Amino acid sequence: MFSRTAAVLGKVGLPASLRELATRTWDAVIVGAGHNGLACAAYLARADKRVLVLEARERVGGACTVEEPFPGVYMSPCAYLAGLLHPLVVAELRLAERGFQWTPAVNGLFVPFLDGSSIQLWDDDAACEAEIRRFASGDVEGWRAMNDVIRRLRDALRPEGDRDMWIGDAPTQEQVDERLGSDDEAKHLLYDWSMAEFVERYLRDERLQSAYLGQGVIGTNASPFDPGTASIRFHHASGRLGGMPGMWGYVQGGMGMVSFYLCDAAHEAGAVVASGVPVARIIPGDGVVLDGGERINAPVVISNADPRRTLAMLGETADATWQTRVEGVPIEGCTVKLNVLLRELPNFIARPGTDAPHHYAQINAPLTHAEWKAAFAASRQGELPEHLWCELYFQSVHDSTVAPAGLHTMSVFAQYVPYRFTDGTWMTRRDEVKRLAFKSLARFCSNIDSAVMDAQVLGPPDIEQNVGLTGGHIFQGECLPPFMGAKRLSARTPMQGVYLCGACTHPGGSVIGINGRNAAMAVLHDLNKRS
Repeated sequence: MFSRTAAVLGKVGLPASLRELATRTWDAVIVGAGHNGLACAAYLARADKRVLVLEARERVGGACTVEEPFPGVYMSPCAYLAGLLHPLVVAELRLAERGFQWTPAVNGLFVPFLDGSSIQLWDDDAACEAEIRRFASGDVEGWRAMNDVIRRLRDALRPEGDRDMWIGDAPTQEQVDERLGSDDEAKHLLYDWSMAEFVERYLRDERLQSAYLGQGVIGTNASPFDPGTASIRFHHASGRLGGMPGMWGYVQGGMGMVSFYLCDAAHEAGAVVASGVPVARIIPGDGVVLDGGERINAPVVISNADPRRTLAMLGETADATWQTRVEGVPIEGCTVKLNVLLRELPNFIARPGTDAPHHYAQINAPLTHAEWKAAFAASRQGELPEHLWCELYFQSVHDSTVAPAGLHTMSVFAQYVPYRFTDGTWMTRRDEVKRLAFKSLARFCSNIDSAVMDAQVLGPPDIEQNVGLTGGHIFQGECLPPFMGAKRLSARTPMQGVYLCGACTHPGGSVIGINGRNAAMAVLHDLNKRS
C-alpha cells in the first residue's frame, strides 16, 4: 500500500496556513509527532474527534523516523529495531495493510571475546542451548533457569490478549504482586536485582555473564552492578510482536516506517498533521500558542514532548506537586549513537568473514566486569572511558533498499558517554568519541578502519537538539523500577485538559505505540464522563 508519509520521508509540511488552522475548531491538539503522538491522533480521530498534531521539526517521527545521513542511505537517527511495538496497535491501526513488514532477528545476539572465543545466542532455544553447551557446558541448566524466569514474568504481566498490563492505566504494585504470587525470583527480577546479580545467580562462566550485562543497561544511566538494572533486561524481553515472545526484528525500510504508517493511519482517520510548527506554550483548558504567536484553541492538549519540555511549555500554569514529580525523574542520557556507512561488513577476529550468520544478528562488543565499572565511573565524572560497550545492527543485510548496492549500514548504540564533559564540549570532542567507538570495535574486528566510509555521531546533546529529547535520554526519563508501573508519570495530569502520551508514561520507553493508545483512551473516557 502506498504511504503518503513515507513518500516525503516524513516531511508532511503545512496542510493549510497557520491562520486557517487557528480558525478551525479542534477537540484536541497533540504537541509532537513522535510515534506515540501519531498513534494517539489516529485513535482520537477514529473516535470522530477533530485532532491537530503539531511537530516542531520538519519531519515527523521524533527519534523513530527515517533520514538520509549519507547520499542514497536511509537510516533512523536513534531507533533501530522493533520488538516492543504493541500487537494491539499493529492490528487496530492496520499497520500490516499499510505496508508494515519486519524480519525477525532469529540469529539472536553474537558476542566475540578478547581471548578469541565467541558465542551466538540464537533466538531458537534448541540452537542456543547447543551453543551454550559448546561454549560453557556447565551453564546449560542455569541458562535454562534464567530464561524461564523471564518467561514466567512475561506470561504473568503480559499475557496475550486484554489482560496485558501494558494496556490502560498503570497497575499498582499490589496488582502486579497478585499476578506474581509466590514467584520470588520474578519479583526480584522486576524490582531489585542488578543485571550482574541476575546473570551471576544463574551463570558461572564470566564471559557468558559479560555477554548479557549490556542488556540490563540499554539507554539507562546506571551500571549493570546497580540495583534494578535486571528489570531493563526484562522490559526489552517482554514484547510479543508477531506472536513471537521476546523477539526483535528489522522493519522493512527502516524503523521510521513505523511512524510513517502511524501518520498515514492518523491522516486516514481525519487527523491533521503539520510539521515545522513549534509550540511555545500550553494553555490548560484552552489550547496552545505557537512560536510565531498564533493561538490554536482546543479544550484538550496532549503532549508527546518529554515531561521537562512539557513543563517548560506550561510555565507558571504547571501544578507545583506535578512539577516536583517531573523534576524528580532522572533524564540525563549516557548513550552515543553512530550511524555508519560501510564498504564491507566487519570481519570479527573470533569468527572471520564478512557475510556470515552472525552478521544477521545483533552484535555486542562486550566489556569485562572491571571495564563496565570503570566506564560508568568515568562517564559520571564527565570523562570518556577507555572503552565503550557497543551494540551493532546491520539493517542492510536484511533490507537492500536502505543503501546503494555493495554498501552496508551499521547502527552503533554505545555507552557510557557524559552529557557534559569536564573539559571541552561535544562540538570539540565529537571526533574523539568517534575514534573511541571504532577503537572499541577494533579490539574485536580486523577491518574497521578500512570498512568505514562515513559516520554520523549523535551524543546526548545532539539527540536533545535534533530530536527534542531533554538530556538526550531516549526513553524520556529512566525506566528503572522507581520510575515504572504506577510510579511512572500518568497520561492524565492535574492541569485542566492536559495529558501526556510519550515514553515518559506507562509502560515506558522504546517504540511501543501503546503509550499513545493509552492516552487516547484516557482522553475519550474523560470526555465521555464530562458529557
